[in-house]
Amino acid sequence: MASIFTRIVRGEIPAYKVAETEEFLAFLDVRPQAKGHTLVIPKEEIDYLFDLEPETLSRLMQFAQRVAQGVRQAVPCLRVGVAVIGLEVPHAHVHLIPLHTMQDINFSKSPLSFPPAEMEVLAAAIAERISLD
Repeated sequence: MASIFTRIVRGEIPAYKVAETEEFLAFLDVRPQAKGHTLVIPKEEIDYLFDLEPETLSRLMQFAQRVAQGVRQAVPCLRVGVAVIGLEVPHAHVHLIPLHTMQDINFSKSPLSFPPAEMEVLAAAIAERISLD
């Protein structure tokens, strides 16, 4: 059975996309730790991040870096934190989380919720600040 992220890649489930290449996809987390919390995934369904081929992992992190720069420009924050947990969805992914304090990256707290219209505007604001060239 395909993971929820694979279903997003296939277009079976909608997502607030912020960047996409032939190989990778970035979209807003619908259960965010902070406003602008973005997930970065390889389109290929591989369960564990560190099972990616070294070259693919390197390209994924370079893609994540460009996405993080867009997030930081669109969402006021001190830094964009990075988390790799890998237990919640069996598909390799990286969390990019805008941070003001250390508590902004705490997966034991309840996620935030934003109206769909706000998520759409936020996704567009981040997307326009990402350079994939």
